[in-house]
Amino acid sequence: MAKFEIDPTDSKPHTAWRLRLAVAGCVLAVVVVVLGAFTRLVDAGLGCPDWPGCYGHLTWPDEHHEIQTANAAFPHAPVETDKTWPEMVHRYFAGALLLLVAGMTALAWRRRGQRAFKQTHFLLALILLQAAFGMWTVTLKLWPQVVTAHLLGGMATLSMLWLIVERLRNSAQKQGRLIPAHEFRALQKIRPLAFIAVAAVVLQIALGGWTSSNYAALACADFPTCHGEWWPRADFTQGFNIAQQIGPNYLGGTLESDARTAIHLTHRIGALIVSLLVLALSLLAWRAGSRRWAIGLAGALGLQVCLGIANVVMFLPLPIAVAHNAGAALLLLGLLTFCYRIQTAQPVAAPRDRAVDRAEAQGTVLAGEL
Repeated sequence: MAKFEIDPTDSKPHTAWRLRLAVAGCVLAVVVVVLGAFTRLVDAGLGCPDWPGCYGHLTWPDEHHEIQTANAAFPHAPVETDKTWPEMVHRYFAGALLLLVAGMTALAWRRRGQRAFKQTHFLLALILLQAAFGMWTVTLKLWPQVVTAHLLGGMATLSMLWLIVERLRNSAQKQGRLIPAHEFRALQKIRPLAFIAVAAVVLQIALGGWTSSNYAALACADFPTCHGEWWPRADFTQGFNIAQQIGPNYLGGTLESDARTAIHLTHRIGALIVSLLVLALSLLAWRAGSRRWAIGLAGALGLQVCLGIANVVMFLPLPIAVAHNAGAALLLLGLLTFCYRIQTAQPVAAPRDRAVDRAEAQGTVLAGEL
């Protein structure tokens, strides 16, 4: 059984400030993830050929003379104003998130004995690594391995911030969440399945990033079949060749049609596996008595599946494609929260539970006598 721990050295004002910063960080992280998806989907990942500036500017060149100077300095990458601003706005929000987490880390130094001290430092290191991935995305010309890792890093950052929010809320309440003992026992039994579902969603997000970075989202333009077949010709060896050489430029993708089909098919298979796992988890949560969680998880899954299908049949409209990325984050956070609350819940005996326990004890005594 998970044990809820309170740090007696933590003060309410200190916890409240950290909680506000963590919530603000979650909001910023969501914006960064959505902006990253938008930037990728409008092909603006190389909107600025340099880093961290844009054609040598802190913002981006928008005046006629600035554009002329930029084109002269970067003749191989002429300015496209519709692609410069999404890339830089994404960088601004990512930089704001870095500063906010740095502030959380500074506050953590006042309570060095807490577990949050290590968490915030790890989070800061993760965001610095994310900044490096952002730079490599530009310098390695959208190399799919880096783009996919950048997406996973963004989801990991958001997840860590959200778990810190959950932990600080528990700390502010000075107790774990109390649930009936019979519900607690039932939830403990499905805890392994919940963790498996989280792992499956993370792998599916990685597949989604690989699909997007290799421009394979429309490799199958029909649904539920692909090219009119249930199992079309596909080249899985090339589609998942992570040892491919770097460069010169991956804008628009470099793989052949069969390789992109293999990636798209794998993403669909992953979606089917995730759906089965989350639906099974929702059913078991319903039976355990956590009906709101069952409805919430099933709803998040249904929304994500519908958005994925709409992307195919509607030929990847930008709003739906961006919402599909946000939906992945929503499903992941929902599952993580469910796992965390199972882990930190505390059982409280209701009259019904005490009666059941007495009946079981009597049965054990009788069985022993027999």
